[in-house]
Parts: sequence; C-alpha cells; structure tokens
Amino acid sequence: MEMTISAVILAGGKARRMGGRDKGLQLWQGKPLIQQVIERVQPQISTMAINANRNISDYAKLGLPVFADELPDFQGPLSGMLTALEQAKTDFVLFTPCDSPFFPHNLLEKLKNTIENDRTLLAYACDETRSHPTFCLMSVQLKAKLRQYLASGERRLLQFMRENGGKSVIFNSTEGQFVNFNTLDDLQ
Repeated sequence: MEMTISAVILAGGKARRMGGRDKGLQLWQGKPLIQQVIERVQPQISTMAINANRNISDYAKLGLPVFADELPDFQGPLSGMLTALEQAKTDFVLFTPCDSPFFPHNLLEKLKNTIENDRTLLAYACDETRSHPTFCLMSVQLKAKLRQYLASGERRLLQFMRENGGKSVIFNSTEGQFVNFNTLDDLQ
C-alpha cells in the first residue's frame, strides 16, 4: 500500500539570533524566506502546511493552512512536529525549516526510500559533516512517543530520533545544501 505524505514547514521559533524577527518572513532576494522554501518543497509534494506561533495572518497570506503549536511557550521544533503529526491526515509528514531554501530537490525521494527499505518510522537528513534533523520524514505512529518525550521535559530532536529508530540519510553537496539563515547579516 502506498504511503501518504504531507509536508509541514516549521516557522514556529523565536528567532533569537535574528533579533526576534520572524525568520520565515524575512526577505531574501525580494521574497520571504518561507516563500523560497515553499517553492523548493512544491515540486516534491503538493499537500503542505505551515507551523507558526506568531504573525499567523502574514503566513496565511501565502495560501497554505497555518497552525500553531498545541503546547505553549515555544518549546522548539519537536513541539511543532507533534502538533503536525496530530493534525495530519497522512501516514507520514515531511518536515523542513522555514529558513533553509537550498535543501536537496530529492529530499523527499531519498527519505522515503530509506523509510521503505529500512522499514523505519523516521528518516532524517545529514550532509558530509553533520545531521540536520529538522529535515525529516516522520510517521504519525510516533505521536504518542513524541508527546511523552516532550512531557518528560526533553527537547533534543536528534536524541528523540535515535531513541525511535531514526535513520540518517546522507545528501552530498551536489544534491543541495542545508544552509540556513540565522541572523540578519546572513540575509545580506
């Protein structure tokens, strides 16, 4: 049976290193960063939504469904992921951050192949030097475990993934870059 997949772009953070400005809405090359990410995701998957905890009406203008974290107080990307898994009408959710517009065009394809071949519920991206766990494909079957993990006070993304059989998938630099914009200087 074919697995169903939707995508969620994570834009729910506080962006402390960007002076508290909402990262996804910052302009780069004349467009909001999140618009660049949407355009990168769209050829890979058509059903997507945005996770944002502020400026929700600005995000809604992009024409996609927008939802906030269920849990209060900006608890990090896992909190947005949990809400996404609970709302998903698909078997899996592809996650990407809102501030990294150069990720591989074959992101979904390679993560999905790993899920199918390794029969795992979770696959996340790596490059030659480090893991990029906010780029991942996660089964909705993990929502109860994720809720417990967050309830225990944990927030570490990679640790949750490793504890739940997550497989890393290596992308080389010719496939794309996981460069993200963290400061206003990065946008220059």
